[in-house]
Amino acid sequence: MTNKKGLYLHIPFCVKKCHYCDFLSAPATELERKSYIFALKEEILAYQKHEYCADTIFFGGGTPSILSVEEIKMLIEALYQVFTISKQAEITIECNPETVDKGKLSALREMGFNRVSFGLQSALDQELVTLGRVHNYDKFLNAYQIAKEEGFSNINIDLMSAIPGQTMESWEETLRKVLALNPSHISAYSLIIEEGTVFYNKQEELDLPVEETERLMYYKTGELLSKAGYQQYEISNYAKPGKESRHNLKYWSLEEYIGMGLGASSYLEGVRFHNPASMEAYKRDCGCLAKLRQEEEYLAESQQMEEFCFLGLRKRKGIGEKEFSNRFGQEIDTIYGKVIEKFQKMGLLIREDGRIFLSRQGIDVSNQVFAEFLL
Repeated sequence: MTNKKGLYLHIPFCVKKCHYCDFLSAPATELERKSYIFALKEEILAYQKHEYCADTIFFGGGTPSILSVEEIKMLIEALYQVFTISKQAEITIECNPETVDKGKLSALREMGFNRVSFGLQSALDQELVTLGRVHNYDKFLNAYQIAKEEGFSNINIDLMSAIPGQTMESWEETLRKVLALNPSHISAYSLIIEEGTVFYNKQEELDLPVEETERLMYYKTGELLSKAGYQQYEISNYAKPGKESRHNLKYWSLEEYIGMGLGASSYLEGVRFHNPASMEAYKRDCGCLAKLRQEEEYLAESQQMEEFCFLGLRKRKGIGEKEFSNRFGQEIDTIYGKVIEKFQKMGLLIREDGRIFLSRQGIDVSNQVFAEFLL
């Protein structure tokens, strides 16, 4: 486990709320954005006395690229002022194709951003309309090509399967179009209908693919991406060798990260906590870390074991037996021997070369497997 933290900045603004989105985000005026950016800077500066080191930075949202170049620069400069940032740090910003142009992407590169994550979701315009996205495929292509021209060699593309009206054929078309672009990383998630979203409120009207089709879409994703040279390193994430998301791996490896901004979550020094989800409360307390921390939960060793296992099993390489014993001072079989043996016999877990990981069948019922690792 590294002692270098991951830094996450939440930008809760977007052009328009997508039909599937339940994230803490909403459209805002320029004045509201500026007010929030100053509050976020105050929170960053409040970490000054802690002298933390970091090797990943992730601007997420919402749509971080909706901010002006000056606003983003203010935040990145504050981070470098407060934290010791590794020279080899992975610095990511999520972008909506509608909110970037040559000038902004060039400025981001100059600021030190070296990874861009585009929320494409689908390469078919009709599916983008169904999802409530504000861009079309041509706008994405233009943004992607500009990012490449401006020197971004590490680009992720987010895709979404099992969306209303989608078929195996249309999903394959999206995959093939994206693979032709040869991005370094692809995140492919299956739609989940969340409460409070547009889709949730009209789910009875939605023409969703049946469960078996959804499963076949998942298999087809792995098949096509593997043939194209991508390695599946997490249930929903695929990368060219060496291009895995180092920031997201911190979450799945139970490493420490600091979340800053509205509602942002952190795991620091054995404690989980999050910031207020109320903008009023966040702005009021942004300069005082003790007041910002909500629902602090110290993870006892048993809870750390649970999270190490069920988060680690999301990774295709799974759990390292030596990592477990080094971290907790006990052999994994002492704690989970019976559970591991049970799922091995069921063909849901594979154990080889000192690692324990999900089989293909295990991925299909991963939540059932994860639940058994709760002590």
